[in-house]
Amino acid sequence: MTRPTRPTRPTHRIAIAPSGFKESLSAARVAEAIAVGVRRVIPDADLDLIPLVDGGEGTAEALALAGGGRLVPVTATGPVGEPVASHFALLGGPGPLTAVVEMAAVAGLALVPPGLRHPGATTTYGVGELIRAALDAGARRILIGCGDSGTSDGGAGALQALGARLTDRHGRELRRGGGVLHELERIDPSGLDPRLARTELLVACNPYNVLCGKRGVARVFGPQKGATPAEVELLSAGLERLADVLTRDLAPASGAPVDLRTAPGTGASGGLGAGLAAVGARLLPRYDVLLDGLDLDARLARADFVITAEGALDHQTVRGKIPAEVARRAHASGVPVLVLAGTIGPGAQDVRAVGVDAYSAILPAPMTLVEAIDRSDEFLADATERAMRIMALGTRLAPLAAA
Repeated sequence: MTRPTRPTRPTHRIAIAPSGFKESLSAARVAEAIAVGVRRVIPDADLDLIPLVDGGEGTAEALALAGGGRLVPVTATGPVGEPVASHFALLGGPGPLTAVVEMAAVAGLALVPPGLRHPGATTTYGVGELIRAALDAGARRILIGCGDSGTSDGGAGALQALGARLTDRHGRELRRGGGVLHELERIDPSGLDPRLARTELLVACNPYNVLCGKRGVARVFGPQKGATPAEVELLSAGLERLADVLTRDLAPASGAPVDLRTAPGTGASGGLGAGLAAVGARLLPRYDVLLDGLDLDARLARADFVITAEGALDHQTVRGKIPAEVARRAHASGVPVLVLAGTIGPGAQDVRAVGVDAYSAILPAPMTLVEAIDRSDEFLADATERAMRIMALGTRLAPLAAA
């Protein structure tokens, strides 16, 4: 990829624009740890910390802080059916009262104990409960952040919490979870909360994720959530059936996209995108929504160098993850980009095509996942220091190479 040329000068202005590390560090803590490593090498560096969220863990809190809002605590149904302490955010500012519902805060993978990671049984019921709580608080615009999910029920649980009845061919209410969706016969929308029709629902999602087909969400993400190959096929069949019934029973009244199977974003958070689209939600590219107001392009353009980060760098990174988005934007201004990652997997090299100049893993040696999580801020600061010292050495050698 050809990079626009920029005047060369010593690197002192550094933008730090990372995502969070799942089940470990928030985006803000990642940015702070990177800043520590930079200052060990360049104490007087002009640092611009821009912690970024992708709709997953920490989204509601980050948007509340950025928008002069507040978090509202709620006890809701967690992904395995037990009550969990959750929250949504109410934002400040003009216009209709806006709420942010972060699905990871009530149905995220981090809330599913390792021994219970069976995506055929987990539910988004709590997401629907948070949406209802936001409506009770007076919200007339609700932003639903999708990411870090522990579910694969196509949003069926959320629809049940919002008043829809999902029944089998005998008229019996379906149990919760994606593992029974292949039994779905009908969805009765008559009990849906009427306030939904008067509320703007915006789903911030990864447009690469679709509900069905060869790249359907159950096949791509089911194994990560604990599904066996047989369970992946069962989930895929259930989501195909759900798409058909949603299209027949709900979508016509709400004006949802006809193609709930493969429209961009329908597979977000285990198919939550499709379920919400069927009741009128708009599926939007997450960065178009979540980065609004950050002036990210201008801040990256002002930097001499950009550092971004995520927990895992692999073939999924280029499909809408934060480092790829940051690199794409920085590349447009000719700003070099370094990615720091907890782990580096197959396909990581693909990030070079979207503007990443270099990437590096932060772990200094093989270790248990528990230790890696507990010491991630330490490892991140140390890895940043190592990278900056290598860059400083390269800067010193550059005149010799030119000669």
